[in-house]
Amino acid sequence: MSDSTLYDKVWDRHKVTTLPTGQDQLFVGLHLIHEVTSPQAFGMLRERDLEVAYPELTHATVDHIVPTADQSRPYEEDAAEEMMAELEQNVRDAGIEFSDPTSGNQGIVHVIGPEQGLTQPGKTIVCGDSHTSTHGAFGALAFGIGTSQIRDVLATGTVAMEKQKVRKIEVTGELGDGVEAKDVILEIIRRLGTEGGVGYVYEYAGEAIESLGMEGRMSICNMSIEGGARAGYVNPDEITYEWLEETDYFQENPEQFAELKPYWESIRSDSDAEYDDVVTIDGSSLEPVVTWGTTPGQGIGISDPIPSPEELPADKQDTARRAQEHMRVEPGETMEGYEIDVAFLGSCTNARLPDLRRAAEIVEGRQVHEDVRAMVVPGSQRVQKTAEAEGLKDVFEEAGFDWRNAGCSMCLGMNEDQLEGDEACASSSNRNFIGRQGSKDGRTVLMNPRMVAAAAIEGKVSDVRDLKEVTTV
Repeated sequence: MSDSTLYDKVWDRHKVTTLPTGQDQLFVGLHLIHEVTSPQAFGMLRERDLEVAYPELTHATVDHIVPTADQSRPYEEDAAEEMMAELEQNVRDAGIEFSDPTSGNQGIVHVIGPEQGLTQPGKTIVCGDSHTSTHGAFGALAFGIGTSQIRDVLATGTVAMEKQKVRKIEVTGELGDGVEAKDVILEIIRRLGTEGGVGYVYEYAGEAIESLGMEGRMSICNMSIEGGARAGYVNPDEITYEWLEETDYFQENPEQFAELKPYWESIRSDSDAEYDDVVTIDGSSLEPVVTWGTTPGQGIGISDPIPSPEELPADKQDTARRAQEHMRVEPGETMEGYEIDVAFLGSCTNARLPDLRRAAEIVEGRQVHEDVRAMVVPGSQRVQKTAEAEGLKDVFEEAGFDWRNAGCSMCLGMNEDQLEGDEACASSSNRNFIGRQGSKDGRTVLMNPRMVAAAAIEGKVSDVRDLKEVTTV
């Protein structure tokens, strides 16, 4: 088993006891909740006449069902309004801080936690959302949990879990032009598989990872779950600390920053730490990656041919055949030139300010293809406000994009933002499962934000590196 890794250190510091089940009971340092998975858990507490044990360690927002076009109340969809009203009542009764749409702090749960400084190195963080792994970018142990576990955390401040093995993934070298963090994680999942991380947490390391800003690290950790891993993390460093020092929490509590930094340094994996497995990937060899199928593991470099099912392991062949039939692609072709109907810039993977800035650089001075409907959904109200102040909204709208309010949006299609019929979507989100974006016939191609921007302009999947500069007369 692993030894002296960040995972081992933080786990041991939060372990309360070993339960008769063999699981460890861990104290939870931050519990994030939203409107979809928490109502049932609060109901269970009421049935048992229990109160929330640590409301000060719990933070709520609304993201999955919140409309992005019109957020006036009551919401147009009755189910959305009902879930919102119940969350409001629950947090009010429990005394839980709530980043609601009137606060200016609302947004996707995995965007607001880091930007407010709630997410910190060495914490255990849980949320009823699989992409909680995002917060591991700060050197936290962050896990998605189910409704019964949400109940347990609300009632006791602890959660029962089995300890995992640790795989170190070293991404060496320097990423090339047009290649982003999204491409790195799609390549990792392509190589190791969507089940390759089962039983593991992933520690991301190497020059290519260490050179990324926090937003890129969050994108990579976000999709750890897509590779089957229970969590993913990056060891905290000066890039992490610079981000944290500028957040609300530490602007208001500067003395705590100085007090906590030695602890953050102490939980970094030791130089001689032992891992259960080590994988090395040459980051300098990567090109923009896009998916051709219906799982995040079915990806290829933009210039690579779509594989023939017969070339794949036996247990992957039937899945590949069905995916290629659904996506209407043929082995031997590349994804370049694949026509799209929708372009979606958003999600907890790629809706932060730097993501929008990079995409805007591609969009500026160009027009969305006449056959494409394109939308930008900022990850939070703060991202939205800053982007608008920088003129990014104007850039996107002048090009023909629809500029929306913060929320999960078309990533999972729980509100009005959905694919229609068999539309094909170039998406910066994290999942391309059949039906994920609201239509069982819809087709989703995952890619980095700049690639989404290029696809919106060209009307087809395009290599952003080949997009010619706009000429002005």
